[in-house]
This record gives sequence, C-alpha cells and structure tokens, in this order.
Amino acid sequence: MFEAIDWSRSWFDAVRDAACRTDLGADSVIASFCAQAEALDLRNHQGLPLRFVPQADLPEGTAYEEFIGATGGVPTRDNLHDFFNGLVWLTFPLIKRELNALQSAQIALDGVGKSRGPARDAATIFDENAALLIVRDDADGAALVDALRNHRWREAFVDRAAQFGKDAQVWLFGHALMEKLVAPYKAITAHTRVLMAPGGYFALSDVERRAWIDQLVAQQLRTEGLHKAGFTPLPVLGIPDWWPQQDDVFYDDTTVFRAKRKPSAA
Repeated sequence: MFEAIDWSRSWFDAVRDAACRTDLGADSVIASFCAQAEALDLRNHQGLPLRFVPQADLPEGTAYEEFIGATGGVPTRDNLHDFFNGLVWLTFPLIKRELNALQSAQIALDGVGKSRGPARDAATIFDENAALLIVRDDADGAALVDALRNHRWREAFVDRAAQFGKDAQVWLFGHALMEKLVAPYKAITAHTRVLMAPGGYFALSDVERRAWIDQLVAQQLRTEGLHKAGFTPLPVLGIPDWWPQQDDVFYDDTTVFRAKRKPSAA
C-alpha cells in the first residue's frame, strides 16, 4: 500500500523523517512504530509508555480514545489511515497527547454517545484534517492571514506567493488529510490553525521547527482548549508550488476557491 505514496510531495514534509525510520517492507509497521516511540520515550497524558498495538487489542465497547488514555496503546490497523496516524504520533507527540487527553476527559464526563459534543468534535477535526500554518509575526504575515481568513485566495496565493517558504510555512497534521493526498484532488481542504512565529523560527532546522510547533500547540490546547471556530479553511493544492499548473484558470475555480459566506441577517 506504500507504493502509491510520493514522498517528494511537500504535504508529506512533516512526517517524512518518521516514515524513513519505519520498516515499510515488514508485514506490519507496528514493531517499527513501537521502537521509535520507545526511543523517544513517548508517553500518554497519564504518563504511561506509548506503544502501538493491533486493532484486535481494543476491547469491544471501549472507545478508541478512551483506550489510549487508559493504557497508552494506540490500536493500529495495517492501512494508510492508521499508518499516517502513527507517523503523526511520532512527529507531534505532545499535540497528539493533548488531543487524546481532551477526548478522554470528555468521554469520562459524557460517555460515548451518538454525538461527540463540541469539544470532541473540534478535537476530531484537528486530529483528522488539520494543517498548521506558521506565519512570520509582522505586518506582511498579518496581511497574509487576513487574506486567507477572508478567502481572498488570489491575494494570498498569487500576490503573496513569495511569502511561502520564506515567511510562511504549512505543515500537515491530520492523518486523514494525508491519506487523501496519496491520490490528490483539487478540492481537498484542510482545517487550518494559524501560528504567528518570531523571525527566529525561520532560522531553525526542520527538526527544531517541528519541536517548536509541538510544544507551542500542545501548551495552547492545554491552557485554551479547542473550538471549531478557530480553524481557517485552506485548499491545500492552492499553496504556492504544491501543485503544477497553478494558473489563472486554476485559481478561478470557485467550486474550490470559494468566496467567504456573508453573515446571515439577524
């Protein structure tokens, strides 16, 4: 199943290092994932060692997030969805730990019902479909964020294309988002969390940048919680240089690059 993955694509930048440390030729990635987790001394929010276990270890009737919180075991199937989930655990373990802590706390309060509730909903969206947009904290960075939040796509992606890479960077987080991008199509849209960064961030190595992001977002989740309103939609193939043929026709497609909805009248 790994042959379809084009690791040269920018959208796999975040997890490429963890993938390179994984034995993709083994019958299962679980052993490689466990070895990496042990080497990194990864733990869940209760301090239990994090490990990856077969899906069959998840007892019937026990919620997935509840099981991770109670045991440290991450049920893992041999499919792309769980493969990318494991890579994200190994790349952004502090963020994943806080998301699991949030989910586990909500399950303890409300049980497992048909409706997740707003907090679990936001955590699930983050876990599955989030991108992290890191922008230099200056006037140009603020202008780029404003353009994106107000769906001025041509301004953000064409007029301000030079900011990407130098003053703005996108790291994917959601494992379902990565799975979709194995076979990319134009309409794929991320729920994006914006982080304003000091200039020194852009002088860091990629390893240091990921660690900075992991620590900052985990702290934010721990102290501020999570709300769906905090996400900004981002058509990922519109990011400069993430896709060929980003011409006028490409960006004129209003089925993907949609205008922002006007607030409904009271």
